[in-house]
Amino acid sequence: MELQVIQNRIHEIRGHKVMLDFDLAELYQVETRTLKQAVKRNADRFPKDFMFILSNDEIEKMVSQSVIPSKSKLGGAKPFVFTEQGVSMLSSVLKSKKAIQVNIAIIRAFVTFRQYLSDYKELKEEVAKIEVKMNTQFKNINQALNYLLKKDSKEQEQKERKQIGYKNNN
Repeated sequence: MELQVIQNRIHEIRGHKVMLDFDLAELYQVETRTLKQAVKRNADRFPKDFMFILSNDEIEKMVSQSVIPSKSKLGGAKPFVFTEQGVSMLSSVLKSKKAIQVNIAIIRAFVTFRQYLSDYKELKEEVAKIEVKMNTQFKNINQALNYLLKKDSKEQEQKERKQIGYKNNN
């Protein structure tokens, strides 16, 4: 299972990295309704921090972002959304060899995604430090250039002034 395929199906909803039921069903090679039935039969294994159901507003937002092609793809049912822990729990509900292989690949994708975000955060902090340093340096350079420009223009003004006072004719 290609890592990039799985990572493209991880979305952020309600501040959590999650996967949608129909994407998981496709990866597990089962029908979405089969996956949902297995979850409903084992509801006690899926607390709210493992799995939740999308609201109508969230569905609309996902359709507008082209995550879901249209509401008709859902067949009138609201999608189940699984966090990383929920995906892990699916392995105890879906017991096929395919489900185990897919779960391992998905967990690896979540770990890679988390590492990427960590690296990105560190990089972002370093860039912010450099920007602060560079802004200070650019401010100093800008002040020096302005001083030199003003100095040159003042010297030019002084040279162009008409001299007044005593003139020596020798």
